[in-house]
Amino acid sequence: MQQILVYGDSLSWGIIPGTRQRHPFPVRWPGRLEIALREAGHDVRLIEDCLNGRRTVWDDPFKAGRKGIDGLAQRIEVNSPLDLVILMLGNNDFQSMHPLKAWHSAQGVAAIVDTIRKAPIEPEMPVPPILIVAPPPIGIPAGTMAEKFRDGDVKCTGLSQALAQVAHDTGCAFFDAARVIHSSATDGVHLDAHAHEQLGDALVEPVLAALAAGDRAAS
Repeated sequence: MQQILVYGDSLSWGIIPGTRQRHPFPVRWPGRLEIALREAGHDVRLIEDCLNGRRTVWDDPFKAGRKGIDGLAQRIEVNSPLDLVILMLGNNDFQSMHPLKAWHSAQGVAAIVDTIRKAPIEPEMPVPPILIVAPPPIGIPAGTMAEKFRDGDVKCTGLSQALAQVAHDTGCAFFDAARVIHSSATDGVHLDAHAHEQLGDALVEPVLAALAAGDRAAS
């Protein structure tokens, strides 16, 4: 069995836009992806490590534990051996309390990549390949997200390009979620059910390619 760790935030945890409820496992994209891979004959297990409000390398001044780089090396150690890590982070770096832009967030992802690769896994266990997924751009923040993400739609400009450069520089695979989905108009931040399903389906081929590349590197 191949194990894939999904390290993300509420876009992967599956908040239903406009609520504090969660899409069920078969709907949210990690679940949709696992089901599609298994139906295609691949023996895989997706491990969801997705925390609402998770940043890359910055603290949330109002909630503890949202700094994504903290404790990450131990999460890799706990779940090893891993055949792939899928990273989809960045949009929470543009919450209104942070004066950050795309370059800053992309550098946070680069630091997370470095942490994954230096995690204290057991000897002879593989360092997993990494697939960076650029989240869809923040839309017009609305409802309960209006103040939290005020100006986030502007600050996030260029994130996918910055993450593509990080992926190139660090030798990671890359997928731009904006190719297939957009944030919900309900709150401008999260993903509706159809977007989750589309993203899960679209990631099948990139994930298989990343797993195959990892197998070749290990051989």
